[in-house]
Amino acid sequence: MKFDTHHAGLLLHPTSLPSGTLVDAERWLDFLQAAGFGVWQMLPLGLPLVGLSPYQCASAFAVNPILFPYARADMRGFADWRAMQRHWLDDYARFMVIKGEHGGASWTDWPQNLRDRDPNTLADFDAGHAEALTAVMVEQYCAAVHWQGIRTAAAERGIKLFGDMPIFVAHDSADVWARRDLFLLDAAGHPTVVAGVPPDYFSETGQRWGNPHYNWSRMQTDDFAWWRARLRAHFDWFDLLRIDHFRGLAAAWTIPAAEPTAIHGVWVEAPGAALLQAIADEMGELPLVAEDLGIITPDVTALRHQFGLPGMGVLQFAFDDHADNPHKPQNVHPDTVYYTGTHDNDTTLGWWRSLPEHARQQVMRQLGVSDPDAVPDVMIDTVLGSPAALAILPMQDVLRLGSEARMNTPGTDAGNWTWRFGWDDLSSDLASRLLEKLEKTHRCEIQTYP
Repeated sequence: MKFDTHHAGLLLHPTSLPSGTLVDAERWLDFLQAAGFGVWQMLPLGLPLVGLSPYQCASAFAVNPILFPYARADMRGFADWRAMQRHWLDDYARFMVIKGEHGGASWTDWPQNLRDRDPNTLADFDAGHAEALTAVMVEQYCAAVHWQGIRTAAAERGIKLFGDMPIFVAHDSADVWARRDLFLLDAAGHPTVVAGVPPDYFSETGQRWGNPHYNWSRMQTDDFAWWRARLRAHFDWFDLLRIDHFRGLAAAWTIPAAEPTAIHGVWVEAPGAALLQAIADEMGELPLVAEDLGIITPDVTALRHQFGLPGMGVLQFAFDDHADNPHKPQNVHPDTVYYTGTHDNDTTLGWWRSLPEHARQQVMRQLGVSDPDAVPDVMIDTVLGSPAALAILPMQDVLRLGSEARMNTPGTDAGNWTWRFGWDDLSSDLASRLLEKLEKTHRCEIQTYP
């Protein structure tokens, strides 16, 4: 997808469709088309292992089969597909079956021969669990075939699919178990250092995510083969891909594993330029978006510019007294994906309702509006009217929903990732009203004729 014209999209994870699955995908694509949107952005499609967060998953390659409840496929293609996916599929199937047999225990708590992947033990396990292993693989195959049907349906409607990739992977994942050499782990497989972000205005102790850090020196020995395979897999599914926490490719906050908070970490440089160059050498143009929110240092911006990657802007972050705030509409550049808010923000209406009166006055002043009730709609119009090449609206904002529809509150465990809309929530004129907005801002992806 080229960032040389005005595009517009909606942000909606498949779990937020009325069925909570991709059963609704084609009806949703019909709505996008009718409303003039050319991009559907979603969160990662992986299989969450703890809770519902799609950012901590069992595999960097596998998808959540729950999203594909009725997926079927012609099994005559299974053998060829399995051969092409063997670099991750066999170990993912083993991981899931072993985990199931051990009550969901983390792989570091499995019997030592399984934990440490003793070849004879794995061979015996494969022989004794052939049916269960094949079932896991077939589940992934059917999902992949189903998705290609969705991708075709999207392309027929002129809609691009915009995915999301966490920069780090979960420690309790097939990837870390199968490739311990690629991560900074001790002899028992536990991380020696973990990822997070340092203390800031929002958190006195920072955020300790717990993901293992990459062994970058080992990854460089084969020109980042695992990363290149990961990107190839994502581009089999998506036209455009966001790299979450892109700043971690320049330098990542590295916390000793024994530390209970993120306070006592250090910044450790990462070979992001070498990695992105290796990917570009293999794939050519990089249809990537850099999630560069938060405190971004010049080296992160330089890395993004070096590879021509658009960054992100969030209008909810624009309302302060700093003239150089990159989220202010007047500072947004074409190489930007501009949002009213993201999945980690409150809905725009919820955010607006929560503001103290002095902050409300500042928002209204900067937006140039006098009616408080108009603010959420004006924010949508502001994002659509910006110079950003791609404007993205969360579905909750389109439906003018409050905090009850918030997707995620970072740093909390309860109540996240569960919001769904209902088809009855779509008024009969919603698509036409959105289409009119997109036509006015020259973001409409549909050719209309008198």
